Amino acid sequence: MANALSALTTWVEPRLAKPGVTVIALGFLGVVLAVLGLGVYGFIHGHEGIYAVTRDIPWGILISNYASFAIISTGLVLIAAISHAFGGNPLAPLANRAVYLSIITIFAAFLSIGVELESPHRMLLYNIISPNFTSNIWWMGTLYGLAVGCMLLEFFGILTENWRMALYIGVLGALAEVGANSNLGAVFATLAARPFWYGAQLPVFFLCSAVMSGAACIILFTHFAYKLRGEEIDEKNFIALRTAGKIVALCLFLIAIATVWRFIVLMTDGEMAKIAAMNLLKGNLATNFWVFETIIGIIIPLVLLVGTQLNNITAMSAASLMALVGGFFQRYDLVVNGQTVPGFLGWDNLPTYLQYMPSPAELLVVAGSISLTIAGFLLGERFFGKVFSASEH
Repeated sequence: MANALSALTTWVEPRLAKPGVTVIALGFLGVVLAVLGLGVYGFIHGHEGIYAVTRDIPWGILISNYASFAIISTGLVLIAAISHAFGGNPLAPLANRAVYLSIITIFAAFLSIGVELESPHRMLLYNIISPNFTSNIWWMGTLYGLAVGCMLLEFFGILTENWRMALYIGVLGALAEVGANSNLGAVFATLAARPFWYGAQLPVFFLCSAVMSGAACIILFTHFAYKLRGEEIDEKNFIALRTAGKIVALCLFLIAIATVWRFIVLMTDGEMAKIAAMNLLKGNLATNFWVFETIIGIIIPLVLLVGTQLNNITAMSAASLMALVGGFFQRYDLVVNGQTVPGFLGWDNLPTYLQYMPSPAELLVVAGSISLTIAGFLLGERFFGKVFSASEH
């Protein structure tokens, strides 16, 4: 134990022991505490007064927020696993930071789903004593739980320089995350009553989005890490970031192709599917789709990455941030738009589209997940900063 603690202290980054960094991290943690307080209030008094979800639209922005951070975590784990399992590849310098960020982002996802559930303790209890092996949600929760344990053990192995353990546990964690991510997509894809979701595309689409989001996240936070230190990015890390940039560009192109084909299928898949698709193209969610999903989330990042030929780290970082923003709106539009068309459309004078607008409390939870990610990043750079530059193992 003494040797392990001694190994942990060797990774501390004293250059980041600055009052400003500490104050910023504590400020973001304050937002997280406010979200936890909101969750306790909702648990005691009920969610009806604080969340905007209804019986007709039971899944809102908190579900899409959970999905976004879980998908980012999956992408980071995959990048780390590829880097560790196949030594000598250009992504290797990013692997250790990717492992750490995958832990932070999955906890940010858990924060969102934890305060969204009316009785989160029942989920933990009945997941163990009453498993449902035919449920995608059960498999998703179980596999994400397994993945978290693997990621924590992997990062501990990295900190204590137990590379072999870190490698094997990391590969197992990556497999668990891929399975969890696929089941997350299948939660939507297997609901035949919701034509906008139904189909075999979503699980694969979620995996492609995960790889893109993970690569974008590691570019963004690696750039921020060097900015915190006031250093220029060395050649080895710049090559790694360029490789991650290529992954982002490729995945964005594939997402664009998949989106086009998704709309083609929706337009030929019955009246309810077509009505849901038109809500994105020229309805209430059109601004989300065209501005945030398409222009900010796909077109501008591709132009920046291809136009600069991945030689400008500021452009790569900006493109990564926009891709992550676009990915968040993709998840939001997917979750909300899948419920806007009433299941019994045409009966009892139901409206063509049901309406949903996030409440201030729900937006606070989203801010809490973002705050947890940023605070975790800052504290990680402070206490484990040196491990993120160790890639030769």
